[in-house]
Amino acid sequence: MDSKTTVFKLRCFYFLLLWLHGAHGDLSFSFPEEMKRGSVIGNVAKDLGLETSALARRKARIDADGTDKRYCDINLRSGELIVADRIDREGLCGDKASCILKLELVLENPLELHRINLHIQDVNDNSPIFNDETLDLEIPESALKGARFVIEDARDADVGQNSVQQYNLGKNDNFILAVNGNTLELVLDKELDREKQNELNLLLTALDGGSPQRSGTVVIHVTVLDANDNAPVFSQDVYKASLPENSPVDTVVIHVSATDADEGVNGDVSYDFVHVSEDVKKIFSIDRKVGEIRLIGVIDYETTTSYEIRVKAKDGLGLSSYSKVMISITDVNDNAPVIQLKSVSDPIPENAPPGTEVGIINVQDRDSESNRQVRCSIQQNVPFKLVASIKNYYSLVTTGHLDREVVSDYNITIRATDEGSPPLSSSKTVHLSVADINDNPPEFEEQSYSAYVSENNKPGSALCSVSARDPDWRQNGTVIYSLLGGEVNGAPVSSYVSVNGDTGMIHAVRSFDYEQFRSFKVQVMARDNGSPPLSSNVSVSVFISDVNDNSPQILYPAPEGNSFMTELVPKGAHGGSLVSKVIAVDADSGQNAWLSYQIVKSTDPGLFSIGVHSGEIRTQRDISESDSMKQNLVVSVKDNGQPSLSATCSMYLLISDNLAEVPELKDISYEEKNSKLTSYLIIALVSVSTFFLTFIIIILGVRFCRRRKPRLLFDGAVAIPSAYLPPNYADVDGTGTLRSAYNYDAYLTTGSRTSDFKFVSSYNDNTLPADQTLRKSPSDFADVFGDSDNSPEILD
Repeated sequence: MDSKTTVFKLRCFYFLLLWLHGAHGDLSFSFPEEMKRGSVIGNVAKDLGLETSALARRKARIDADGTDKRYCDINLRSGELIVADRIDREGLCGDKASCILKLELVLENPLELHRINLHIQDVNDNSPIFNDETLDLEIPESALKGARFVIEDARDADVGQNSVQQYNLGKNDNFILAVNGNTLELVLDKELDREKQNELNLLLTALDGGSPQRSGTVVIHVTVLDANDNAPVFSQDVYKASLPENSPVDTVVIHVSATDADEGVNGDVSYDFVHVSEDVKKIFSIDRKVGEIRLIGVIDYETTTSYEIRVKAKDGLGLSSYSKVMISITDVNDNAPVIQLKSVSDPIPENAPPGTEVGIINVQDRDSESNRQVRCSIQQNVPFKLVASIKNYYSLVTTGHLDREVVSDYNITIRATDEGSPPLSSSKTVHLSVADINDNPPEFEEQSYSAYVSENNKPGSALCSVSARDPDWRQNGTVIYSLLGGEVNGAPVSSYVSVNGDTGMIHAVRSFDYEQFRSFKVQVMARDNGSPPLSSNVSVSVFISDVNDNSPQILYPAPEGNSFMTELVPKGAHGGSLVSKVIAVDADSGQNAWLSYQIVKSTDPGLFSIGVHSGEIRTQRDISESDSMKQNLVVSVKDNGQPSLSATCSMYLLISDNLAEVPELKDISYEEKNSKLTSYLIIALVSVSTFFLTFIIIILGVRFCRRRKPRLLFDGAVAIPSAYLPPNYADVDGTGTLRSAYNYDAYLTTGSRTSDFKFVSSYNDNTLPADQTLRKSPSDFADVFGDSDNSPEILD
């Protein structure tokens, strides 16, 4: 009943302690030792008010304070604190009454630290043990009733109620047992008689208070001797010594001394350890004769801070006494700080703002007091710093903006130095990579591009190449080229050029014509594959160069087959007089449009010449009576391109002063076009017969207006139609399309030799007059040609 009451009180005490700690923000759990792995100790998430879903996200973990061994862990799904390894209270705390295992619950984002105190309850898993199986005790027969003899007590690794609670001495006639704390004494209840019994065997049983109860026994062998009435006496009940850790082997720790008032063998004292573990025996030894305790092993303050050793002094006949030696181990700065990287965010996005936490570092120093005070630092040339957080934790945070294109990764060396003398330090290098963010648009190598291509190019031919670079990484730095929408001469730009999305090469989609347009611009966009994508544009100017692909086009005289043109030349024309002019244009430009004129065939090669660049046909000499009335000229017009192109035309000239002298116009024929001319005359004859009355009216109107309007030799008036003009030539002075200051009118009518004839008119002073008719007087011609006695007479 007493045992159950004690256990109940102990549990109530632990629950009270748990409640007090929880009120201060810490967690406390009480549980028995030797629980199976995976056993639940308590629910941390529930007690702290944390959502279980946040544990994994915040990288919850359990760290042990001062040890690398992992006794407990946390279930991230349920938030339960579970046993991860065997927990032996005796191994952790020895014979201490209270055994507390200190843990830390670490949470990130943001960093939180919660202390957890685990109170390990003792379980009665150890039996009381005596140092020896047999205790030898020598008692003189002269010992008086009531004499007391100290014997060794039993040790139980358990604590509290589970430790040794009582002793029982086996039934005998001479001794009873007296217990005073940890001191056991045999009390002589009946005097010994060596002659009746020279030795006795007594059974001593030690019992603990656990449930179930455990016990241990020892046999006390009592030898009855003649008188030895003085036991050894120590000079001190408790000896104290201080020893620095890492002291060399064979160092003298302390000297214990006991004296015995007896003489001879009864006064010889020997020393020995009592109830010490095997580990202590490996560290310390005692000289049995002089009582000198020496160091024979390695002592470490971080493992054990003190030792308590019981020493027995025994005389030659078995009387003994006991003393206690307390050895304190002093700390020496022999442990460098240990840097542990608890968490790291790698890689770091380059757009992380200053102050972003990228890592959590824990620094531990197993030394004590000033030896465990640690300073942490990192090198100065990185955009990071350490910020002290909770207890021995530091946060590694950014101090500035990161740019992967400048520095893609960092090797950060963290150095920790303690305050010991001499100070010890350690370092750890943390590698951090910078993750790319699409923060750079593609940049073209040039501000603008120009492409030059000759007209009549082949579709698909390369024009030029554009190139853009993006310093971002992988898909963020992959550049794709495309054309921006637009129009060229009313057509989509994509119908003219295309761009290779991967290489930036621009190709022609169609063949270009310089005469349609000479240049155009397109916009090329370079876009990366980031999210969201970034882009930039560049202007590409395409210049088309001219190719000599257009032959000269003759405007006057009209091309063969379109009409039948004839010029009249007065018989009295002097050498150098302007007779007519060949007018031609070329749709090309530059030297490809430079035209030159040449007479390639003529009836009389020496009679007419043509201006090489002007196309003006002039007489080379005065016209004589012997010259043929009909003069045929074939004129070639050639451009200056490479290779050059040319065109030809025929010019028909009649040398006559009067139409009456001209044979029947309808009989005029030309060698090359005789069949066509005949057809025209037949059509004209039929038309005259059919519409006779209409022609009479037309002729009267023509007579009335003959001084104003030019007339054709056949089929009406002939003018240079606008259909003959290319689009880049404009009308000049309302008549014709000549670029120079010439304007020509030739008039002939059909059906009458006496119809009026109008000469070729020119604005140059040295050309034949064109405003006179055959009816005008000679004096009118004299005004134009000048006063000359040999001027031809114009007959009415």
